[in-house]
Amino acid sequence: MTRIALVVSDVDGTLLTHDKILTESAKAAVRRLHAAGIGFTIVSSRPTIGMGFLVESLSITLPVGAFNGSAIVDAGLRPIEQHLLVPAVAQRSLDVLNAFGVDIWLFTNRHWYTRNPDGEYVPLEKRAIKADPTVIPDFTPYLPEACKIVGASSDAALLQRCEAAMRDAVGQEATAVRSQTYYLDITPPGHDKGTFVDAMIRRLGIPAAAVATIGDMENDLPMFARSGVSFAMGNAADNIKSHATHVTDTNERDGFARAIETVLQLG
Repeated sequence: MTRIALVVSDVDGTLLTHDKILTESAKAAVRRLHAAGIGFTIVSSRPTIGMGFLVESLSITLPVGAFNGSAIVDAGLRPIEQHLLVPAVAQRSLDVLNAFGVDIWLFTNRHWYTRNPDGEYVPLEKRAIKADPTVIPDFTPYLPEACKIVGASSDAALLQRCEAAMRDAVGQEATAVRSQTYYLDITPPGHDKGTFVDAMIRRLGIPAAAVATIGDMENDLPMFARSGVSFAMGNAADNIKSHATHVTDTNERDGFARAIETVLQLG
């Protein structure tokens, strides 16, 4: 079996607990990877501004992927490669989200914009990315800078219907996928967590078989498909688990650290 040279992990629902805590076990697991000479990085639906504390806490030196991989930044969070939504497509996305009555956020590389500071998931996002939103009356002036648009709702069935409608509305002009049951992400087309893994493979000059990936949601499937070894978290849905080569424990029971133990054994 090919020795693992790189581990790429999702963040929310995988590396972090439900309460957005980076546990000591997770930190220790990454330190063990570093000590073994195995590269480690993260890719997430999170905005760039929500990645900094993880880069620092985990001593990440490799590029990281934000916005579901449509932005690649260095360890100082400076853009290496960045793609934006076409303004007309961004507006079409807003129209669909408005029709479904979900809360809407717009992210640029540096800012998080909302029209509703009292939205149901605003406190969770503030805690997760360690940043406050900028409250605006209208998204229109910011459409040319849009890296990601999010629809947020606790009505999972409603958001699932919204996801289907969004895919019909944007077609191949954007990627629409839920990063959590309560978040629907609209990001630039042709870029996902799988293309981020491809970029890392090229950068490091390693085969796909030497990459291990860890995740818990549908937006993690493209990176599972690009790696030789993949771990679905125990909290993932069964259809996600069916696409992984391994299933680890949940994010509340050190599933990430357990996956890293297996990686080290494979190495």
